[in-house]
Amino acid sequence: MKKIQMLDLSPEVKLLWDKINKAIQEVVLSGQFILGPNVKAFEQEAANYLGVKHAVGVNSGTDALVISLRAAGIGPGDEVITTPFTFFATAESISRVGAIPVFIDIDPKTFNLDPGLIENAVTTRTKAVLPVHLYGHAADMKTILAQAEKYRLVVVEDVAQAFGAEFKGKKLGAAGNAGCYSFFPSKVLGAFGDGGLIATNDDHMAETARMLRAHGSTKRYYHEVIGYNSRLDEIQAAVLRVKLPELERSNEKRRQVARRYNDLLDDIPGITTPYEAPCAKHVYHQYTVRISDGKRDSVQKYLAGQGIETRVHYPVPLHKLPVYRGNRLILSKVEQAAAEVLSLPIWPDMENELQDYIADMIKFAINL
Repeated sequence: MKKIQMLDLSPEVKLLWDKINKAIQEVVLSGQFILGPNVKAFEQEAANYLGVKHAVGVNSGTDALVISLRAAGIGPGDEVITTPFTFFATAESISRVGAIPVFIDIDPKTFNLDPGLIENAVTTRTKAVLPVHLYGHAADMKTILAQAEKYRLVVVEDVAQAFGAEFKGKKLGAAGNAGCYSFFPSKVLGAFGDGGLIATNDDHMAETARMLRAHGSTKRYYHEVIGYNSRLDEIQAAVLRVKLPELERSNEKRRQVARRYNDLLDDIPGITTPYEAPCAKHVYHQYTVRISDGKRDSVQKYLAGQGIETRVHYPVPLHKLPVYRGNRLILSKVEQAAAEVLSLPIWPDMENELQDYIADMIKFAINL
């Protein structure tokens, strides 16, 4: 029996091993491990790649969200419109700054928040909107930004799953007030541990973010506000500097794998392959299909029995979790998606024979 995991990082590591090994050794020999030259260089290289003025390295994608919200002045009692179909960190970050996540339903094609629902969710307490570019596909930033301008809302983009993805030719994270990225190892640009980044064109937000990541100080021992210990690690920055120049190649390979999956799965009744808007450039952090007629769980169980790992991203919408359930929302499109989505294994250099095997097993399982 074949054993196929969700993600195989070994091809990338093997390809870049000499450069990565050299970069790590140089950091170790330098003795500079905190906010050293690699962090500074990576921040500049990332800013250039994303097309923004500032990039601020932090400890994680979650910290990027928390610090960005605080830097934008979001705090206790404020409301932030967002999606419940995302990893918990999105809403958690809003709650951690004392604000209130206001959940709206999704566009069932892209799985991202439906910007047409923003207007009805705005109240006198609404201060921001936090779109998530789920699975690597862009949310509709044109409409989101128009609504934000109309109601004078801050826009903080959660780009944890979409580094390098685009909307209308512009990198995601560069259009709003801030873009927040994760370098968790499974991401399209992954480190060898945790890491995160804040991208912004706002000088004040960048300065505030740098202060907040270092215990609220711009000068050692002179702390202006309560901050965090949230600095991007020097070794992780060195690894990311090796990987960043390879990102366009690896993202294109992900798209090729996704297109091949589409060819294999498009004609299977009950399977809906991922949608990619003409104005978007998907990076397929996850290749996520819909399985209708209540068959998702049985298909997943069968695939597991054949050695194929799959994941449900995400089985419980955030508005249904105990910490947020008090709102008693009914968001039908989100709830349907949570019952149907299944993410299949994907990585840039995935072998054709593995995809063929997965597709064959899905065809068999769907007909059981």
